[in-house]
Amino acid sequence: MDGHDRWLAECQKIGFKPTPTRYSEGTVTSEDAATQVGCDVAQIAKSIVFEGQRGGVVVITSGANKVDRKRKLRDLLGFKPKIASASYVLQETGFEPGGVPPFGHRNECLVFIDRDLFNFELVWGAAGSSDTVFPITPRHLKGFSGGIVADVKL
Repeated sequence: MDGHDRWLAECQKIGFKPTPTRYSEGTVTSEDAATQVGCDVAQIAKSIVFEGQRGGVVVITSGANKVDRKRKLRDLLGFKPKIASASYVLQETGFEPGGVPPFGHRNECLVFIDRDLFNFELVWGAAGSSDTVFPITPRHLKGFSGGIVADVKL
């Protein structure tokens, strides 16, 4: 079972029925995903994983933004988190970098959602693999991820 299939199984457990699309050209970067979907890069809800003190910290940010981990994320957490290695990302979320979905992680992660994503009616997140994405409203993204909406951009 690949990451996408595992994520779909997690979605079923929480009652979410996504409509993902697989792109053979890949959706590893926000720019790749936006090109494939045909949307603005700012509508891509990219998941960035950091090492927290008690597990993974996932920041779901607009594809147009960079995360300010040295100031804003540090202020939210009380410490400056380290950028996670690929093995840490897989260990904590159950997904490979480039395909980490905003929810459905292997371990419970602390999730922050970039406030800028709420400027859109629909955003697109990774669906468990580096070639799948799915649409979701920011309101549902917040509900299913349990994320805290915050200003995290640099």
